[in-house]
Amino acid sequence: MKIDRLVSIIIILLEKKRIGAQELADIFEVSPRTIYRDIDAINLAGIPVRSTSGVGGGFEIMQEYKIDKKFFSADDLSALLMGLSSLSGIVRGDEVVHALAKVKSIIPAERAKEIELKAGQIYIDLSQWTGNRSMQPYLETIKSALQENRLLLFEYVAHHGDKSVRTVAPYQLVLKGHNWYLYGYCHARKEFRLFRISRISNLKIQEETFTPRTYQKPVWDFSELLETMQIKIKIRIHESILDRVLDYCACEDFSPDDDSHYLVDFPFIENDYHYDMLLGFGNNCECLEPPHVRENMKRKIHALSVMYEK
Repeated sequence: MKIDRLVSIIIILLEKKRIGAQELADIFEVSPRTIYRDIDAINLAGIPVRSTSGVGGGFEIMQEYKIDKKFFSADDLSALLMGLSSLSGIVRGDEVVHALAKVKSIIPAERAKEIELKAGQIYIDLSQWTGNRSMQPYLETIKSALQENRLLLFEYVAHHGDKSVRTVAPYQLVLKGHNWYLYGYCHARKEFRLFRISRISNLKIQEETFTPRTYQKPVWDFSELLETMQIKIKIRIHESILDRVLDYCACEDFSPDDDSHYLVDFPFIENDYHYDMLLGFGNNCECLEPPHVRENMKRKIHALSVMYEK
């Protein structure tokens, strides 16, 4: 039983006063028996569909449960269009295209221009400027594996460059910030793990399938944890990197130092990622305090200098 067919039948029943089993069967290229099973499933879901026999008979949603097109406000429909259009740009597939078409089909003609204008006021493009060219086909492969409950085989580069081959049962595809992640059960580690897709290579979908199990979804909101880990360090930056530093902190964290420099209260966690971030600002950024972070920066810069002197 295909979920997208059930949704399509509901949309048709909302649009039409009554439609016959054979007509639905012809639309979806299935047997009338399959349509009857679908109608039973829709009834079990709580949407009362009744059937009438004879000439002009067929299926219809009970009138008191009919949803008027005006049930959705312009803002509701604009939000749906915005979200589906953004998703279709990065996760391609017939189901997204069909869902987008279905939402458009319930827009009243007299409100079409208003809703199109609202939907266009915010544009979300999830595709990357540059980066891993395998990302798009990998997302499609993982999406197929999720739909068919099939295992994935790939090579993975973990922290500190550790390489391994993993067989994973996929459970979730997640976009967090600007990075895509795969959450699934790793056969090698015998537990659920999170894999950053940019670190995956030689991804292959397997013939072997798996039975999904109940699992604990990963926590994606780390705001409370970050508050306990983060410290504020004092850095001095040149105005030429002001735009880059604004990606990490707010305007109120800046104070002018002279005509071309700023002092910044910069959010910082003591790990390689954040030290590399400071190094990435080059000689346009100087860490002033605390002393131990400044000393660590000096050691890293010295090691870098020694490497280039060889």
